[in-house]
Amino acid sequence: MSEHAISQLGNRYHEWVRTHPNAATEFSEAIEDVLDDAGVVYDRVATRVKGWPSLKKKAKKRDADGAPAYPDPWNDIHDLVGARVTVFNSTVIPQAIDILGRSFTVLRSVDKAAETRISGSFGYGSHHLVLQVNDSLEELAEYEGFTFEVQIRTVLQHAWAEFEHDIRYKQGPKPPTPQVDRLFTLAAGLIELADQKFDDIAALMEVGPAPQDSVEINAETLPGVLAVLLGDAFPRSRSEHIRFLAELLEANNIDTLAKLEALLNERDIIRVREAMRYRYKPGQVRLIDDLLLLHFGKEHIEATAELGDRSDRRKRLNRRLKQLHGQPAR
Repeated sequence: MSEHAISQLGNRYHEWVRTHPNAATEFSEAIEDVLDDAGVVYDRVATRVKGWPSLKKKAKKRDADGAPAYPDPWNDIHDLVGARVTVFNSTVIPQAIDILGRSFTVLRSVDKAAETRISGSFGYGSHHLVLQVNDSLEELAEYEGFTFEVQIRTVLQHAWAEFEHDIRYKQGPKPPTPQVDRLFTLAAGLIELADQKFDDIAALMEVGPAPQDSVEINAETLPGVLAVLLGDAFPRSRSEHIRFLAELLEANNIDTLAKLEALLNERDIIRVREAMRYRYKPGQVRLIDDLLLLHFGKEHIEATAELGDRSDRRKRLNRRLKQLHGQPAR
């Protein structure tokens, strides 16, 4: 690219960053909300906005034949905003891909782990999505039409990739020795085996313990209680969100198995699902939060608006309450 084109790209980049100072946080929270509401169990979501030196370097890249790799860098480079979702076992990755695909427009989906396996080797494992913001998420309305990248990988795949990148970065232009390459390959094979064993453990733990009438409703007993009351009808949630659910129930005096069972009646579940028109099957926490909203209305909002780590929870609950009553959500 010419220096003039780079200068124009820089002006556009710095204007975008100035206009969207909280982009990383806003995309992280939107992705977390989508995954949480669908009951996808993950480790964490990390999002960053690409720095100018990195974007400029990428914009200057050329193909093997000398042609620009990104002729229109502002539109051709898709990871100005990049998010990484780490999960505990690989069986969750298809769930995360499906849910994100229901909330954003999928422009590209590449399974890097599968590519590595096809090549007959061990190494980098991750699923890459290029997504475009559409009108599905109100919290990202100002980004509608914007394209960004999401990487989904297990925590073990992430550990391998981070360590491998760190070692190679420290080497600079000097390539690692064959012995180092061999050890990385061996470690990648062991990580793939460990991921398979984590998948086996997750499958064995699918069935929770059967609760008794004497069991108290709290964060420790809720997973087993919900396994019995809801079965596999709705995706289970992360442990920290189960603790949040316990607080929601306590705030509404749902402290016995009988009260929780009454709340989870089939008629109201159908009513909530029809009113909310979920884009995907809701997770247990989201479903019960909406059932509490249906039963207790404004009382639920006042009792729980300050719970959790979302500063806009009150606004979101009021919007959902209107939707439950058949009023426009916006």
